[in-house]
Amino acid sequence: MSIDSIDFETATPAELRRALRPAAVARQVTRRSQDGAELGTVNLEPAIFGLEPNVAVMHQVVTAQLANARAGTQSTKTRSEVRGGGSKPFSQKGTGRARAGSSRSPVWVGGGIALGPKPRSYAQKTPKKMIRLAINSALSDRAMEERVALVDAWNFEVPSTKAAIGCLKALDLEGRVLVVLGDDDYNAGRSFANLPEVQLITTSELNTYDILVNDWIVFTDATLPGADAEVEIDVTAEVAVEAAETKETVEEADTVAVVDEAADSADDEGSGS
Repeated sequence: MSIDSIDFETATPAELRRALRPAAVARQVTRRSQDGAELGTVNLEPAIFGLEPNVAVMHQVVTAQLANARAGTQSTKTRSEVRGGGSKPFSQKGTGRARAGSSRSPVWVGGGIALGPKPRSYAQKTPKKMIRLAINSALSDRAMEERVALVDAWNFEVPSTKAAIGCLKALDLEGRVLVVLGDDDYNAGRSFANLPEVQLITTSELNTYDILVNDWIVFTDATLPGADAEVEIDVTAEVAVEAAETKETVEEADTVAVVDEAADSADDEGSGS
């Protein structure tokens, strides 16, 4: 829905927001090998990396995420839970002091805590669409700042922290780095695990807070969001090329067979005469 085709008098607020929303921007990232060599450029998915970051949604989702991480196990004892204080500490009258019925009152040293914290849940429910929008906004923010790196694959034969440090230097990654790993990147995970400035995460664990708290985010061909469609297109193209080559080979073989058959027929006629 575009701004030109919308009727401002009858449109709903949701339709107005969609119409006024900026169009997604097409962005690219340089694809590199593990040693830093450039392997070309890759078009990022505009719906994931080309949005106008929604700061309000990101703030709400990050707030909920941090709240959900709270244990909520803090607890204090009230005057009824503190040990002791069963008898009246002194007489009601004649002492010149304020009357007191228990030595475990909150105003006494060693007494209970008034209005103190009790175990509770800080969990906040967030709609899935809001979480997805926040993640895409965070990824778009990093792509807009050119803080997204793409590696073809992690080729660590054995876990090596030294090799991991060399990879970061070759890729010119400074500051806090978020490395998104796939299921088969065990050696890469072990290699980066000892580096305090590197945070490891899987594709299923990708979240708004970890994207925003790191300076760089590094993907591989297997973990780059929105790359499935491109891979399918590439595979289809390869199959089409193979089919065309096979067809050409079959046609060439048929042509050769026809020529050989004609030559054999000519030889037979010559020998018969």
